[in-house]
Amino acid sequence: MSRIGKKPITIPSGIEVKVEHNTIHISKGKHKIALDTFGRVQLKFENGSLVFAPNGTESKDRAFWGTYRALTNNIIEGLDKGFSKQLEINGVGYRAAVKGKVLELNLGFSHPIQYDIPEGIEMVVDKNILTIKGIDKQQVGQVAANIRSFRPPEPYKGKGVKYADEVIIRKAGKTSKK
Repeated sequence: MSRIGKKPITIPSGIEVKVEHNTIHISKGKHKIALDTFGRVQLKFENGSLVFAPNGTESKDRAFWGTYRALTNNIIEGLDKGFSKQLEINGVGYRAAVKGKVLELNLGFSHPIQYDIPEGIEMVVDKNILTIKGIDKQQVGQVAANIRSFRPPEPYKGKGVKYADEVIIRKAGKTSKK
């Protein structure tokens, strides 16, 4: 039994959810997102909440049950509150700046990195903290991972781009003989 799939999704005020055939249409204001379940789960409205049920008893059916419930919950939470990730830029001369729809990163290379900000993503730079915001959890996480991949943190001095809540385990440097 799926622990995630069992939980009903309470729908906050201001968010409209419609189920048509195998597609869940979720909207709030000008944002409209559709999730196609391909008939892999059963959907019901009970007491103002959305309830998922598996189609069969096979393990694949139970896996889809929890997966589609989690995807739907992420869409509803994204439209209601939004998602954000914070990246910390550490290093002498390392900096970031948002210029229109382009993020400019100086990360110790011979040239600055120009990263085009995708649609639906908002970036804010405050000193050495880069905040990435959006309504799509997967897109926010992927953009953060792409930016971190330009200069991952190294274990000796901790220089590079890391998540704000990430802990870098430091290594001892070389020691000279006495």
